[in-house]
Amino acid sequence: MEHKHKYDANGKQLCCTLEEKINHKTDKQTGCCSTHEETPHTDDDGHDHSGTNQSTFQLFLPAIISLALLLIAIGFDNYFTQNWFTGWVRIGWYMVAYIPVGFPVLKEAFESVRKGEIFSEFLLMGIATVGAFAIGEFPEGVAVMLFYAIGEIFQTLAVQRAKSNIKLLLDQRPDEAIVIKEKIAVSKKASEITIGEIIQLKPGEKLALDGKLLSDNATFNTAALTGESKPDTKAKGETVLAGMINLNTVVQVEVTTAYTDSKLSKILQMVQDATAKKAPTELFIRKFAKIYTPIVVFMAIAICALPMLFVDNYVFRDWLYRALVFLVISCPCALVISIPLGYFGGIGAASKNGILFKGSSFLDIMASIQVVVMDKTGTLTKGVFKVQKVVAVDITESELVKFVAALETKSTHPVGTAIIEHAKGTEKNVTVTDVEEIAGHGLKGKVDGKEILAGNVKLMKKYNISYDAEIDNTPFTIIVIAINQKYAGYFLIADEIKEDAKEAIQSLHKINVKTVMLSGDKQAVVNAVAKELNIDLAHGDLLPEHKVEKVEELKIQNLKIAFVGDGVNDAPVVALADAGIAMGGLGSDATIETADIVIQNDQPYKIFTAINIGKKTKQIVWQNIGLAFTVKAIVLVLGAGGLATMWEAVFADVGVALLAILNAVRIQRMKF
Repeated sequence: MEHKHKYDANGKQLCCTLEEKINHKTDKQTGCCSTHEETPHTDDDGHDHSGTNQSTFQLFLPAIISLALLLIAIGFDNYFTQNWFTGWVRIGWYMVAYIPVGFPVLKEAFESVRKGEIFSEFLLMGIATVGAFAIGEFPEGVAVMLFYAIGEIFQTLAVQRAKSNIKLLLDQRPDEAIVIKEKIAVSKKASEITIGEIIQLKPGEKLALDGKLLSDNATFNTAALTGESKPDTKAKGETVLAGMINLNTVVQVEVTTAYTDSKLSKILQMVQDATAKKAPTELFIRKFAKIYTPIVVFMAIAICALPMLFVDNYVFRDWLYRALVFLVISCPCALVISIPLGYFGGIGAASKNGILFKGSSFLDIMASIQVVVMDKTGTLTKGVFKVQKVVAVDITESELVKFVAALETKSTHPVGTAIIEHAKGTEKNVTVTDVEEIAGHGLKGKVDGKEILAGNVKLMKKYNISYDAEIDNTPFTIIVIAINQKYAGYFLIADEIKEDAKEAIQSLHKINVKTVMLSGDKQAVVNAVAKELNIDLAHGDLLPEHKVEKVEELKIQNLKIAFVGDGVNDAPVVALADAGIAMGGLGSDATIETADIVIQNDQPYKIFTAINIGKKTKQIVWQNIGLAFTVKAIVLVLGAGGLATMWEAVFADVGVALLAILNAVRIQRMKF
């Protein structure tokens, strides 16, 4: 069939859109876009999952037809004997029952051989069932292929379920948006909207592109992006992202990023790429299957042929039957499908919880993490100055806050901003004059006629004003206040610790993961945060190269290390760690590019969740490996000895595969 590829202006073949990749609408030769639909879409394990776009009934219809014909035939053979049901009529009936489920498999076997992949599971099943027909075991030949086909359908449904989280994200990107042009609302394709245009968003609508909020405030549901169900309120000028759902009032957003460059597009691409990056266990099983399958084919031939030389009463039919049973049992589909599906499920479960893994290999790494090294600002703290405490001396607290906030309106320092926010508008309608900024010290000015000094202790010493001596021992930022040359109190300002930071550290300790904090802040500040959160080890006053040295010291001890930071400033440490985790990935394009794992909603507790998902995924994968090898080994021995029939072989192959698949998809139902 002719493939209709897509080309750019220079004649270069284009690769697929993300939607096409997820639905496997790709040319198998080039990996690029193709519009043909007749050819089955197969994953790299060789399994046909084209049925993911069909209804469940359509998927099961061939199996239902075969099952009905098989049951009728067994009835005629054993319970309702018919004189006409003999000879070629009987053979023809069983062949008709075989075709709906057998033909697709035989076709896949032919395609595999044509491509040079001789020892595929399709060929094994084809040989075994055709061989069963050759020796007159028609019911067993149909039954083996029927149950194999049912197993394939369940695999298809399992893969479909595993992909649902990614497809859910795709659904968060509206195709169209309302653009305001010259005060007129016009519907426009999202992909055609340019930077700088104004989008109008009604309550309940999803934002199509990243932008800046122009309205005073708005509340958004960000669950599709962050996994966080709590609504997020944004103020004028703040960034809003594609996929967010407007909850309350009509708002306007100025587009700041092209459709294809939005955070959601990058996240989708990252999750899709993750499925192509295999874990070591997964890679090993694939290599193992390629060696294992031809070995069992030759062993099956040996089981049939070698006894001819050693057994006196050798009966070809009996030994051929044993060899066919051996072939059915040996099919590696339980391993080849369930293990990748387990990792795919782990990535899907993580995405559902707002954690993006860049490959299944990082699930394995997170499962074995022994030390979590964290940056302080932006990881354990919010990275925003906030007034933690106000002490007023010989003046009311409200008056002190009003006077100082009024003075700080003349400053652009982040500390001043924190005081103004704490004042909540009480500084308005206050007269401020003669403001002087004293570099490295603070501010001086008149507020309602009173001389106000607001700054550090050096400012107080400069004007010979005595103050509370305990202030000198406080590790956090202190703004000391004097009114009319007399000490009037102070503001304690600190970076606020995130609400779930303490719970995150406690949870990590429960699973015997050591915690280390590295920060460029003063050692006294770092010690105070570490003490409050019960962090095992904390180092302050560090430059980026010093952080690298500290991580190298841990690496020398052969410890598995995860580093959690912003993924940009700490890039050297991220590269050095076994797993680099970025907090607040939605806020930084560079973070998505740099880190191995992105925690979208900024919550430290998600570090523990990521480790937990990694452990559960690895546990399920090894359960499947153990189950498959144990059952197959037992039935292989029984089959070679003539003690197992085709029915036991079916259980060993399809039954174990179904059990492994059900176990693999279990992770997507777990709550983390």
